[in-house]
Amino acid sequence: MNSDSDLQIAGDILEVTHLLQTPREHPATVAEFVGLARSLAEDRSQWEHLVRYDATSRWYHRLRTGPGYEVWLLSWVPGQGSGLHDHGRSSGVLTVLDGTLTERTERGTRALRAGAQRVFAPGYVHEVVNDALEPAVSLHVYYPGLTEMPMHTAPHCEAPSVPGALTV
Repeated sequence: MNSDSDLQIAGDILEVTHLLQTPREHPATVAEFVGLARSLAEDRSQWEHLVRYDATSRWYHRLRTGPGYEVWLLSWVPGQGSGLHDHGRSSGVLTVLDGTLTERTERGTRALRAGAQRVFAPGYVHEVVNDALEPAVSLHVYYPGLTEMPMHTAPHCEAPSVPGALTV
């Protein structure tokens, strides 16, 4: 049976500082990058005031950098798209903050609504488009930081699923 005396014997775990893991200042694992993207998505005060919409080209803003990674904020007016591309040697987390984006790959098409996340490895080829009637905003975390975005011209087809990336 647990009692107050059990706590007195064991002590307060929060006072045993050598047992606590120090929170990392910067993410280092896929889960931590996903967590960073989710925490930024939830705190609109960190990004909402920065968003701009540009009818002539996709708008983007580097929101944050850290050791080896970058966080980008992008807006998409209806009809804007990225073109079919990969991210070179970078892995990434794409998080839709507002609106709906469509992701297309050679294996299919997927609608990504606000809150949806995609995790992808280097060489993952996709196209992101705002096919909706309303603007959209997305957050992109790249590790290592994005240094290239090779464009592709290969046609893609429709299929029910999109392997190669993880939806979280």
